[in-house]
Amino acid sequence: MRLLLVEDDPTLAAQLAEELSAAGYVVESAHNGVDAHHLGEVEEFDAVVLDLGLPQMDGLTVLKKWRAGGRTMPVLILTARDTWHEKVDGIDAGADDYLVKPFHMEELLARVRALIRRASGHASAEISCGPLLLDTRNGRVSVEGRALTLTSHELRVLAYLMHHKGEVVSRTELTEHIYAQEFDRDSNTIEVFIGRLRKKLPPDLIKTARGLGYRLVCPA
Repeated sequence: MRLLLVEDDPTLAAQLAEELSAAGYVVESAHNGVDAHHLGEVEEFDAVVLDLGLPQMDGLTVLKKWRAGGRTMPVLILTARDTWHEKVDGIDAGADDYLVKPFHMEELLARVRALIRRASGHASAEISCGPLLLDTRNGRVSVEGRALTLTSHELRVLAYLMHHKGEVVSRTELTEHIYAQEFDRDSNTIEVFIGRLRKKLPPDLIKTARGLGYRLVCPA
């Protein structure tokens, strides 16, 4: 899953990026409103963590511009201002959730997980597909209770397919959501990860939609 982190405080930004990366997310960072707006317009993200107090363009304006432009990715607002009317303004501008500084990292991670799950139509922290189970809280995958050992990229590919089970997901879409922007995004490597996953998962869970991509098909 790919996140956009928008925070102008360099110390907090570095801490958040480190914690989010350790939790398995691909993190892109912006430190002012202009760069944040551009990234949100041209890149695909599964969620955004957006500070309100930004230089060049404030976070509320960035959010309004995204929503006016049809960008629908879930947004978690960070604010140091714990006043009810600013929370209302954020929600009215299109935010999906908010968190007041200072906060516990565990709460931020939980809220990000919840936003991504809800955006994909999943209410529970555990996403299942037949005998396959993904616990989004800790990134653990099991088949009929037996834990699977996956590499970080295999887990990212599988997690994205699990969040979008039943949907055809193109190789390009998978590539955009598992690699950072500065990475050499070779979509052919997705085939390698899919091949490895198929060897570790029950047969026929991952189907190839010829010329289109892949679909996770769950048994009835």
